[in-house]
Amino acid sequence: MSGLSLKELNKIPVRLASGHRLCAGCAESIIARQILMGTEKDVAVSVSTGCFEVSTTIFPYTSWNIPMVHTAFGNGAAGAAGLETAYKSLKRQGKIDKDIKFVNFAGDGATYDIGLQALSGAMERGHDMMFVCFNNEAYMNTGIQRSSATEKGASTTTSWNGAESYGKKEYPKDMTAVMVAHNIPYVAQTAPYAWRDMVTKARKAFECGGPSFINAISPCPRGWRFAPSDTIAISKLAVDCCVWPLYEVVDGEYSLSADSLRIADGKVEKKPITDWFDSQGRFKHLKDERWAPVVEEIQKDVDKKWEKLLKLCGL
Repeated sequence: MSGLSLKELNKIPVRLASGHRLCAGCAESIIARQILMGTEKDVAVSVSTGCFEVSTTIFPYTSWNIPMVHTAFGNGAAGAAGLETAYKSLKRQGKIDKDIKFVNFAGDGATYDIGLQALSGAMERGHDMMFVCFNNEAYMNTGIQRSSATEKGASTTTSWNGAESYGKKEYPKDMTAVMVAHNIPYVAQTAPYAWRDMVTKARKAFECGGPSFINAISPCPRGWRFAPSDTIAISKLAVDCCVWPLYEVVDGEYSLSADSLRIADGKVEKKPITDWFDSQGRFKHLKDERWAPVVEEIQKDVDKKWEKLLKLCGL
């Protein structure tokens, strides 16, 4: 790929077609198409059970124009690793000469929770594959239940707010840091509004020569309760509030990217957590004055994690 202009990207074949049945405003198809623009080489995909798999493969139809394997909730990484291993064997035997890339797409439930064991194993073994997490911060496909990616204070169908509860009481797991701890060549956080950043990171991930992991925030209009037309703006707000910083870790070296770097340089204002909460119905109960201490605590946690990231990036 000679560049990242729209003209260059338009030369790449459409690998995920329109006509799928994802909800209006869902970010997952946007993210997937941006990721798949990261290479001009052939790609084989495995997709863990979830919204994305169900909505792109409703029998007898499919939105996939490339080879795709459906895997269960818990073994997406194992499925992709199996494809990559079989490919290497066939290549050694001289039965195939194509240069093929492999990627698994999964939601946060199939990444942070149910699929963590298979993911950790695939990364530790060093398979030349990419794992992409659509982080919509809950089990959206089965009814908006909380996951370990759900933000503190969010109301879900299993961590609801009420007279005695402000929603989920635990902070989300830092899955990106977990992947960095596996000492793999490439790890990154992305957001769909920053398409150039997303495609650039996908290209690096595809070409890193080993396992890679991309954690993409994936705003969900149904589960987060906002207008479908606001998906891209919501993904940017996550970055502006430092709830979801954009950065990459290449061979253990951290660096900020896109708007997160501009926030660190003081060129863009860091927005308060209240802006994030005000944008989504899942947090509307936090406007109640009695939960003000919770909001303050969450803001302090965001600030603490942001300062830690700046130090890791040498800033």
